Amino acid sequence: MIESAQVESPGTEAPVVEAGRTSEVITRLISLDAFRGLVMVLMLGEAMRLFDVARAFPNSLLWRVIAFNTQHVEWQGCSLHDLIQPAFSFLVGAALPFSITSRESKGQTFGLMLGHAIRRAFILIFLGIFLRSLHSTQTYFTFEDTLTQIGLGYVFLFLLGFTRVRTQVVTLVLILVFFWAAFALYPAPGPQFDYARVGVPQNWPHLYTGFFSHWNKNSNLSWAFDVWFLNLFPREHPFVFNQGGWSTLSFIPTLGTMIMGLLTGEWLKGKRSKEHKLQGLVVTGVALVLLGLICQWTGICPIVKRVWTSSYTLYSGGLVVLILAGFYALIELKGWRRWAFPLLVVGMNSIAVYVMSWTMETFFGDALDRHFGGAISFIAGTTFRPVLHGFLVVLIFWLVLYWMYRRKVFVKI
Repeated sequence: MIESAQVESPGTEAPVVEAGRTSEVITRLISLDAFRGLVMVLMLGEAMRLFDVARAFPNSLLWRVIAFNTQHVEWQGCSLHDLIQPAFSFLVGAALPFSITSRESKGQTFGLMLGHAIRRAFILIFLGIFLRSLHSTQTYFTFEDTLTQIGLGYVFLFLLGFTRVRTQVVTLVLILVFFWAAFALYPAPGPQFDYARVGVPQNWPHLYTGFFSHWNKNSNLSWAFDVWFLNLFPREHPFVFNQGGWSTLSFIPTLGTMIMGLLTGEWLKGKRSKEHKLQGLVVTGVALVLLGLICQWTGICPIVKRVWTSSYTLYSGGLVVLILAGFYALIELKGWRRWAFPLLVVGMNSIAVYVMSWTMETFFGDALDRHFGGAISFIAGTTFRPVLHGFLVVLIFWLVLYWMYRRKVFVKI
């Protein structure tokens, strides 16, 4: 997202994507940008409201699967939609080794690069707050969205990029262990805890009992931290709870996800054969998925994205690595690249499309309704109207990005 491995594509020299020009082993990884494009398309795909359409087919297994994977799970578990943010964060880490090599080849000093990383982190944080405040009467200070979460951990990630692999692995393990321990040591809500006060129905089916209750919605360590931290900022109303259970402290395990990406980027940048690199991705992905599941099955830690538990970090990280392995196998190993071009157009301008999704989706949607609403309803019918309408919105986004791609306009921070 921030910096990516340079992408080889016909007729373009994209300044947003950089690679180690001094490296003889690897200069470009199309698979990273194609994967990033898929992540952004999945994010834009919310416009098609597939989970709403699925309600018209309550007995269809296919539509139940589609509905599950196009929205966030309520608490425990992980859908395809729940992989968007970890994949986004992971790819930030995966791109960093290529970015550092590129900047070093241009003669940039560590101090200059560190200053750039600090500026980038602040811009990401402020951009996230700005976008979250679009529909508020004043600045809406919140730190749980994708950009602010990445920004809060980015400088630490950058510094780790100059350390040995052993240091990076140890840091990742410490983050997972201490984040788990902090939740486990924070007092669990007692039987008299007023869940209704924090936006959780008393009979909500996703409430845990026993040890897992340390990770219950809006009654855990991250919730308590935000009740203190977010109320330090000017607000329209005092912060009591986040409706979805999202939290600021998730930036800590998000950093863990970015470190996984950093380690993966180092692995792909190395001198091993493509077959060996692919094998490493598959083995690592499977191992991480199993570790996350074991943590949940053995009662150590539940897989919950909304507070980004340590087991979720492992599980989602493993799934992201496996998806990347698929892209790497098709594009880098097999050399099948043409199919990925639509994704490259999106992946090479991830910052632009992220901001556009916040600021222009309603504008494009209203314009379609105004000028072509009757035709859309006639073609798709009542049930599938949201699908066609959302698809056309995504298509407009893609055409704008394609226009930028052809003119070599690549937004970066």
